Amino acid sequence: MNSSFPPRALTLGLFEKRIEGDDCLMELARRRFLQAAMGAEMHAGTPGQLDGLMKFRPSEEAPVVAHLPRDFHLADPRSQGWILDLASRFAGHLHGLVLHDHADMVWHRKDFLRAARELDSRLATIDRCPMLFIEYAVGLELDAFAGFFDSIRELARISACIDIGHVGIREARAAYSAIHPGQDICALKSQESLLPQVMADVAAAVSAVPARVLDLVERLGATAKPVHFHLHDGHPLSTFSPFGVSDHLSFLAEIPLRFEYRGRRSVPLMFGPAGLGRVVAKAIAAIGDVSFTLEIHPTADRLPLADDAEPLFGHWRDKTNAEQMNHWLSVLARNHALLLESIKAGLSAAAPESCV
Repeated sequence: MNSSFPPRALTLGLFEKRIEGDDCLMELARRRFLQAAMGAEMHAGTPGQLDGLMKFRPSEEAPVVAHLPRDFHLADPRSQGWILDLASRFAGHLHGLVLHDHADMVWHRKDFLRAARELDSRLATIDRCPMLFIEYAVGLELDAFAGFFDSIRELARISACIDIGHVGIREARAAYSAIHPGQDICALKSQESLLPQVMADVAAAVSAVPARVLDLVERLGATAKPVHFHLHDGHPLSTFSPFGVSDHLSFLAEIPLRFEYRGRRSVPLMFGPAGLGRVVAKAIAAIGDVSFTLEIHPTADRLPLADDAEPLFGHWRDKTNAEQMNHWLSVLARNHALLLESIKAGLSAAAPESCV
C-alpha cells in the first residue's frame, strides 16, 4: 500500500436532477442518500449553482465533490479563476472538484504543466482547500494521461480522477480495432446481421478492459496522492442509456442479445460485481486515500414511491418522473451496498495479518 496515507475510502453517488420535475426530486434524493450513508457528487460551475444543490446535502458529514462543467479548461485563466472562487468559498465543505481532461494535455503539454503548477500554488494558499481531480474523459492514450500526473507528482492539490467506464470503452474500442482495423465496436449494436459473426472478438476486446484499468490504478498510485474514481459499468453493445452512451451502467446489469452466444442470450458487462471488487481492492492497495463516486445514469424504469416518499409528491398528478427518480435512486443504493462490500474486502486484504 502507498505508505503516504492510511487507507481511507469515501463513497458518493451522482446527485442531481436528471429527470424533469421540481425540487421534490432533490428532496427524495437527499432522503435516499442519507438512508444509504452516501456522499454526493454535484454538477455545478458557479457558487450560486453549488449553493442551491448544497441545500440538499444528505448530511453535514456526507462528503461532497463538485463536478465542474465540461468547458472548464485547466490552462484557461478564466476557468482557473472560477476554480479558485469555488475552492475558496466552499473550503472545508468540499472533498474535491472534478475537472475534465483535454487533448491539449498532450498537444500543448508544457502549457498545461505550467498552468497546473500556477494553479496548485494558488490553491495552496486556501485553508482546508479541496483537491482538484482531473478526470479521464476525452479518450487520451492511457500512458499520456498517467504521464501527465507523473510530471506533477510534487503538486499536492492536483491529482487524477479515473473514470473506469470511460477508460473501459476506450480500451475496448482500441482492442477491437486492432483485430478489425477501421471498425468501431460501439457501432455493432446497430449491425445485427454482423454481430453474431464477430461476437467472439467483441468478447475478447471487452475481457481485456479490466487489466488495463488495474494497470492505470497501479501507475497513478505511484504519484503518492489521493485519487478520485468515477465508478460505473458499460459495454460497447449497450443501448440502455437515454443519453446515447455505452457506459454509466449499473454493475448489476447484463447486455441482452437477440441470438445465442455460448449457450446464453446475454453477456456480462465490462466489470460486473467481481470486476468492481478488483478495481476497489487495487485502489486501496496501491493508493490508500481514495474516493469513489457511483456515476450511474437513470433509465426509463420506474419504482412505485414508498410511504415515506408519497407525501412529497402529493401535488403531482402524474407520478411517472417521481417513480423514475425513485428507481434510479434504488439502483444507486444497490450499487452502493455492493461498493461497501468491495471496500470492506479491500481493506481487509490490505490490512497487516496481525490486524485482521
